[in-house]
Amino acid sequence: MVSVYKRLSTVTRIKSGAEDGSPKAKPMNAQRVLLLSSRGINARHRHLINDLAALLPHSRRESKFDSKKNLHDLNELADLYNCNNLLFLEARKQQDLYMHISKAPNGPRARFHVQNLHTMSELNFMGNTLKGSRPILSFDTAFNGEPYLRLLHELLTHTFGVPPTARKAKPFIDRVLAFIVADDRIWVRHYQIAKEEDDATKDEKLSLREIGPRFCLKPIYIQEGSFGGPIIYENKQFVSPNQVRADLRRRD
Repeated sequence: MVSVYKRLSTVTRIKSGAEDGSPKAKPMNAQRVLLLSSRGINARHRHLINDLAALLPHSRRESKFDSKKNLHDLNELADLYNCNNLLFLEARKQQDLYMHISKAPNGPRARFHVQNLHTMSELNFMGNTLKGSRPILSFDTAFNGEPYLRLLHELLTHTFGVPPTARKAKPFIDRVLAFIVADDRIWVRHYQIAKEEDDATKDEKLSLREIGPRFCLKPIYIQEGSFGGPIIYENKQFVSPNQVRADLRRRD
């Protein structure tokens, strides 16, 4: 992680200090994300959307989407705002939250159940980063295994990876977004890269301080198209929260 941070910081300084007559670097990752939610979200879900908007300077925040059935209309909305990625938060019964990550307009689209949600205001960690800075994306080695995990790796990279040419992005890298696979879930953590100087050796040491938000994503299914098309992956072990609550009521 330290070597990756130093290499990216060096490239940023070289680009910023280049002469005017030098050729400009071609953008390698031209991505824009449309961020919006459905009706019926509660206060915690709203805080999560605000946190995600702060983490993604290349995102376009949009008002709530009224319909929960005609989700394919989101592709037209993304095309209207010139976005090629969709991050849609769907609330059910004002307590269950689902996240849709899609490549507009042709797909694929992944649907997750958001669990163990903690926003920045709830955690109140000491870490702090520059608003608009770009993150280093750290993925677990498990993403190189199953085919559906490799596909999710690409979707998460396109959605959470801030391109250097983003209009609101700052030319600094001072944070890490980590994606870890455990218990058939994707655990998301957000850290600050803190620099500390050793008094004895005068060398800089890098450490990670968690900022938040933190949450985990339970994959439900992956669709070939963007809010349409056949199902190319389905998690057979997923049990809906409604079914869990119904089973608990029967036991009582």
